[in-house]
Amino acid sequence: MRIGVAGVGRIGTMHATHLASLDKVDQVLLYDPVPGRAEQAADALEGHGGAGGRASGGAGWGSGTRAVPDFDTLLQLADGVVVATPTTTHADLVRACLAAGMPVLCEKPIAADLDGTAALVEDIERTSVPVLVGFQRRFDPAMLDLHSRIRAGALGPIYHVRAVGYDAEPPDLAYLPSSGGIFRDLLIHDLDAVPWLVGEPVTEVCAYGSVLVDDAFAAAGDVDNAVVLLRFAGGALAVLAAGRHDPLGYDHRLEVLAAKDSVTVGLDPRTPLRSLEPDAAPLAPDPYPGFPQRFRRAYLNEMSVFVDVLTDTAENPSPARDSLASLRLAEACEQSMRTGAPVRLDVRSPV
Repeated sequence: MRIGVAGVGRIGTMHATHLASLDKVDQVLLYDPVPGRAEQAADALEGHGGAGGRASGGAGWGSGTRAVPDFDTLLQLADGVVVATPTTTHADLVRACLAAGMPVLCEKPIAADLDGTAALVEDIERTSVPVLVGFQRRFDPAMLDLHSRIRAGALGPIYHVRAVGYDAEPPDLAYLPSSGGIFRDLLIHDLDAVPWLVGEPVTEVCAYGSVLVDDAFAAAGDVDNAVVLLRFAGGALAVLAAGRHDPLGYDHRLEVLAAKDSVTVGLDPRTPLRSLEPDAAPLAPDPYPGFPQRFRRAYLNEMSVFVDVLTDTAENPSPARDSLASLRLAEACEQSMRTGAPVRLDVRSPV
């Protein structure tokens, strides 16, 4: 099987590395709109050799990695495509995949705004082409376990969900004007994952934000710390907290308190959280520095599931319409923070 990767920045290169490690993938094809970038990435991956990789035709897995000159060639040669190019290109590339009947996994967001996303979702659903959205937490083994337990009723009715997402270091300040803001860029993952876990529509959103890390966020019309309260149709509540700087490392975890159990995801020896209790374990010497390390298993499983979807051995766990719902929640957060008032949502809305 040949899998194409469009866009070989940090995320695309990571996806290519994980794809190349899968037994079902014979070749990884790389395309990037920046001239020469795909070739450099292919050379770098080949130089990675057998470090955890799979042999391809008796050689290091790099021999199964090659650059292609354009996106049309990628569509001609691949059995599926991962889109990891800049956000503004996502909708056009996904539509090109639809026209070619090409299964695609697209990094979030699949379009730049709510209207564009709604239109693209309609286009996707008029076809039978599998389209997965890259919300990696839906592929995280611990999150999948939690989701399965909730659906099986093992936790009982959910009372409360608490999620925290703290970056170790702020993003490049040059990225801020195009980031979409903290709700669309950082909190969007929790706005997707928490409703997916709870399994009910959100009826009310309340959000607050502050600039505490760097005034550059304010200059970009953004905040660097935010808190969101979600109320679900059945009465369950969720509190989502996000921040752009954690001095101890990258901390993204989630807790669920329910009638039968109280569980957490993302709390392990590398979690950058220091307890002041006298008998507590000391802070790990290698706390998570960023998302590639914290969600490594999720990203690897994401590529494995994508391949399984292509071979009809797995269902799509992250459909495009769900990403439309999370974007709608992000816009409600922005409105609530701007007005200082809760935003009620119509659960009957098709969005």
